[in-house]
Amino acid sequence: MESHPSSHTGPARAPKPASASSLALFAFGIPAVLLVCICLLHTNPARGHWAQGYDPTGRWWLSTAIAALPIVVLLGAMAGLRLKAHVAAIAGLSTALAVAMGIFHMPARLALTAATFGAGYGLFPICWIIIPVIFLYDLTVKTGRFVTLQESLANITDDSRLQLLLIAFALGAFFEGTCGFGTPVAVCGAILISLGFRPLQAAGLTLLANTAPVAFGGLGIPIVALHGVTNIDLLSLSKTIAVVLFPFCLLVPFWLIWAYAGLRRMLEVWPAILVAAGTFALVQLTVGILHGPSLAAITASTSSIVALIVFLRFWRPRRVLNAAGADVTGQTRQRYAHSAEKIFKAWLPWLVLCLVVFAWGIPQFSRWLDAATIKLAVSGLDKFVYRVPPVVLHPTPEPAVFTLNWATATGTGILVAAVLAGLLMGLSPPALARVFARTLFNLRYTIVTIAAMLAIGYVTRYCGLDATLGLAFARTGALYPFFGTLIGWLGTASTGSDTSSNVLFGSLQTMTAQQIGVSPVLMASANAAGGVMGKMIAAPSIVVASTATQTYGQEGAILRFVFLHSLALAALVGVFVYLLAYAHPLASLVAR
Repeated sequence: MESHPSSHTGPARAPKPASASSLALFAFGIPAVLLVCICLLHTNPARGHWAQGYDPTGRWWLSTAIAALPIVVLLGAMAGLRLKAHVAAIAGLSTALAVAMGIFHMPARLALTAATFGAGYGLFPICWIIIPVIFLYDLTVKTGRFVTLQESLANITDDSRLQLLLIAFALGAFFEGTCGFGTPVAVCGAILISLGFRPLQAAGLTLLANTAPVAFGGLGIPIVALHGVTNIDLLSLSKTIAVVLFPFCLLVPFWLIWAYAGLRRMLEVWPAILVAAGTFALVQLTVGILHGPSLAAITASTSSIVALIVFLRFWRPRRVLNAAGADVTGQTRQRYAHSAEKIFKAWLPWLVLCLVVFAWGIPQFSRWLDAATIKLAVSGLDKFVYRVPPVVLHPTPEPAVFTLNWATATGTGILVAAVLAGLLMGLSPPALARVFARTLFNLRYTIVTIAAMLAIGYVTRYCGLDATLGLAFARTGALYPFFGTLIGWLGTASTGSDTSSNVLFGSLQTMTAQQIGVSPVLMASANAAGGVMGKMIAAPSIVVASTATQTYGQEGAILRFVFLHSLALAALVGVFVYLLAYAHPLASLVAR
């Protein structure tokens, strides 16, 4: 049976009337805002340092339930109440502030400063990556290059299952490896729609596909961050994460096509799936073990794209399905007779993007640009909050430094690539400025939403709500390898970033692993590997998907489609990590 994010088959449904959204905001958000105001009136301002407390009620299960409220409200508002993302984000932020100040006794000034710090991080670098990517896409649409790109991809194969495999999995993994931060969802979702996939369908499937390369995404930034907070050898982390993810690099492409077309139709194209999945898994494992994290996803995805295209020149499925799932075998379809020069011009903007972003990641070049970086300690928050045992060995101040690396930021590289591509496509500077202004206007709600969602994540971090949730999982004893993996899943789902999840929970994972007698390297790696499965339900990812596919306001439908897939895959990663921790000879595959 075919499975889709939504049964809706026509154009994207119109957003709710303004009166309905206003009523929902009044009924749901205003009480939370009032509660925040009450807490502000009754909470003493910060005087000196403040130590986190992880069990304010004296009952760990009750403290854990309260700590989960911001996430429950955020996701429940989108999936259950079907509110628009910016409304749900405001409600979630209000809840986070109320819980932090009213229950966990965080001083008001610290809580509000943490929220502001998080919102700033949402704007830079997160939105600073999304805006240039959408800008580049808008430029290719304006010049007609995107249509040629779509037609060149359609010429590779007529079958929608193979198009999905090539674009959402293989090409998406390449963009994840180079840029990360929602780039593959934004670009590949738009390409799938141009090939005939329904908007909600394209959004959900690109989120599902964007899993296997996430831990190695953005030139390996999540693993580098994990190394920074755990002091574990970088190559050991890279090797172990590659081992943990290997079976899932094989599994996810099969899972993707099954979710789209059903089991029987997935089996009809299993040879092509195996070629793409096997190539990706083997290359990422090899590079991750021998070279490290920076190029693992890029080389794996490039190899997978080449292998799949070559394979499809010699093999075709017996049945051909179009994007609607209909059997069109034998039907005459228009072939697009583009010259090699025209196809090259269609791909040129994206080639420029890849080259520029790759150059931005070269250590020698990035160090040269890094001279322009401005680091600003957040006054009143930097080292005012202390993490305390059992989350850390000794009371440790939490840094709060806003790094304005405007020159080395990936978003700056993408913007440079977009401007260069626009000029190469014949657009004048005034035309580029007009397209950029329109892009900003179209992304206005997305920018507000992501800023609010990152504010939730930072309040959660500096208040200690994240640690309360992590400590609850740590109570599982010998089952911790399974539940510790879910900590990574929860961290990415709540913060929107595998990097942030690794920073938040890396030290907790290693300390708990030492206490129960399993490999700290394995549990730190499990945090990153589990986190990749949380990426598809992370609210910022869902907002990027809805924005790119022009389904903003329908985030709840996307979340309902991907949630069970995300949870099931995370649970399977947890089972595999458990086997790696205790079962011989699997345990010998990871460093101790």
